[in-house]
Amino acid sequence: MKTATPATARAINDRLALDLLLDQGPLTAPQLRELTGLSRPTISDLIDRLRTAGLIEVTGESGGDRRGPNARCYGLVAERAHVAGVDIRRTGLRGAVADLVGRTVGEADHPAGTDLAGALVATLARAADGRPLQSVVLGAPGLVHPHTSGLTTDNGVPGWSADVLDRVRAGTGAHVVLDNETNLAAIAEHRLGAARDRADFVLLWLDDDGVGGAVFLDGRVRKGRSGGAGELGLIEAAGRTLCCAVEPPAVPYDELAWQVARGLFPAVAVVDPGLAVIGGSRGRAGGEEFAALVGERLATLSPAPTEVLVSTVEGNAILQGAVLTALDLARDAVFG
Repeated sequence: MKTATPATARAINDRLALDLLLDQGPLTAPQLRELTGLSRPTISDLIDRLRTAGLIEVTGESGGDRRGPNARCYGLVAERAHVAGVDIRRTGLRGAVADLVGRTVGEADHPAGTDLAGALVATLARAADGRPLQSVVLGAPGLVHPHTSGLTTDNGVPGWSADVLDRVRAGTGAHVVLDNETNLAAIAEHRLGAARDRADFVLLWLDDDGVGGAVFLDGRVRKGRSGGAGELGLIEAAGRTLCCAVEPPAVPYDELAWQVARGLFPAVAVVDPGLAVIGGSRGRAGGEEFAALVGERLATLSPAPTEVLVSTVEGNAILQGAVLTALDLARDAVFG
C-alpha cells in the first residue's frame, strides 16, 4: 500500500479547508485547526498557501478585543471564478451567473428564436456583465447522453443543432455541459428542497411545458446507459402515457392524482425510493393537498411505503440545479 506524498497530503488538506470555508463561511485559524484536526504549523502553512494562490482572504476579525493572526477570519475569494446556468425552454431562455460561493450576480432572459447558440451566448454575456465564466451548465428537454453530453432525441427547442455546445464554448471560453432539465431540478431538490439530504427519491415533473422525471439513488442522479433513466412521462397510465394522461391542464386534481399515482407506481415498485417529489408548475400548484392525494392513491397500489411531497425549491429549480452543477465543476477546477 502506497502512502500519500507530501504534495498529495497538502492538496487534500487544502481542499478540506476550502470546503469547510465554503460550507461554514469565514473561519479563524484556531477554528480551522479544531475542525480539521491539523496541527498549528500545518494550518499556518495552509493559510499562507491558499492566500498566495488567491483562494482565501482576510475578511475581518473574531472578537472585538482580540488582535493578531489567531483573531483573523479567513473566507473564500468569491470573485475568483464565476459560473452560469441556463434553463432552455421551447419558449425562451433564462440564464443566471453566480460567484464561487454561489451568490447570484446577474440574470438575463431571451425569447425563443432560430439562432439558439447565438441567443445562449448573448444571454450569458448579459448575465455575466463582463465577468469571465469558468463553467456553464445548460438544462434542456430531451435525453442527454451521459458520456457525450449530446442529445439522443429531438427536444423540440427552436434553433437546436448539433453544434450548439461547440458554439457556446467558442463564444464564452467556458467549460460547457448539457444536461436534462429534470435531472438538474432533482439536484436542486436534493440540495435545497423537499429531498434535502435524502439519498434516494424520484422526482415527477408536471409542467405546462411537459411531463418528465428523474431518479436519485445513493446520493446522485441515475441517468442510465443512454440518458433515458427517469422518463416517467413515458409510463402508461390508464392506457395512455402519463404525458397524455395528465392533459389537458383542466383535469381535476382528484382525477390527476390517480393518473400520477399510476405513473409513479412502476418507479416505486422497481427502485423503492421511499420518497416521491412532485415538481413543475402544475405539480407545485396542487400543493401539499395534491401530494397527499397522490400518496393515498399510491399506497393502494404499492406495498412499499412511499412519502409523497411537493417541491419546496424556491424559484426556478432547473436553473438552480444548473448553477449548482456548474459550481461543482468550477470548484473542482479551481480548488483542485
